[in-house]
Amino acid sequence: ADSPQTTAAIRRHCLVLKSAFSLHMLRLASAARRFSTSAGKSQKISVNGVGIHVVTSGKTPLPALLCIPGGLGTAETDFDPQLRGLADAFQVVSYDPRGYGQSRPPVRDFPVDFYQRDADDAAAVMRALGHSTYAVMGWSDGAIAAVKLAATNKHAVDKLIIFGGNAYMGPDDAEAFEAMRDISRWSKRLRETHLQVYGDDLQPMWSSATNAWLAIIKAGGDVCMEQARSIACPTLVLHGAKDPLCLPEHPDWFAKNIPNATLHVFPDGKHNIHLKYAEQVNDMVRDFAGRR
Repeated sequence: ADSPQTTAAIRRHCLVLKSAFSLHMLRLASAARRFSTSAGKSQKISVNGVGIHVVTSGKTPLPALLCIPGGLGTAETDFDPQLRGLADAFQVVSYDPRGYGQSRPPVRDFPVDFYQRDADDAAAVMRALGHSTYAVMGWSDGAIAAVKLAATNKHAVDKLIIFGGNAYMGPDDAEAFEAMRDISRWSKRLRETHLQVYGDDLQPMWSSATNAWLAIIKAGGDVCMEQARSIACPTLVLHGAKDPLCLPEHPDWFAKNIPNATLHVFPDGKHNIHLKYAEQVNDMVRDFAGRR
């Protein structure tokens, strides 16, 4: 049996993750209401058998920057400041991953390789837009997909920016995921916010995500470590030192194990550094990804 200290640590981990997750999801909801006007041109692109809602800003002669949203996120809730603020330097591309936002149907499902599937969808979107090379920026779950995209499309991805994603998962994460499996245990506000969007699909969708994460942990917990070690392009790893969702061990691991990676920490940053410090992050992206 677990020691009292271990049990207490797991409970603290679950509480922190649950609270942070709730804040993250409510931030997405409030952002969706705040950004009532489109940040760019919207279109539906058919890739890999599904229709993907894509938003672009900036002119096509500019270098391309692909922004991959986090879990339950969309182009405009997760990357509005980049779509608006980086259009002078890039053609900025973001999208609603399959099963999220306006990329429904299909109902979002979570096979154990869903991060790779998201990476494959992202690559297909960029091919459909005519981009043979591009930089990639990924946040949270989108950072994991971005790592896999860069590893499997070395010929296309020439710069990588990631933040808020995990390199691996372990037993404490499994406990936290199980604690969040039943949406009736979510806060009323969080639950009702997402029931308005996903309706009766929310509980089975979330259970499917939990099952996928548990399967990754059961298989050893490697979320994207193997792929990260094989990345060939220059990589910028960002981190908010007060991020309750992504512990500092993960950006440290990425910085040490991705060849040619640089780490920058925002001392007061949390999970949404690219929103909280949009101007500073945009300047860093412009300088890092704009160099060719």
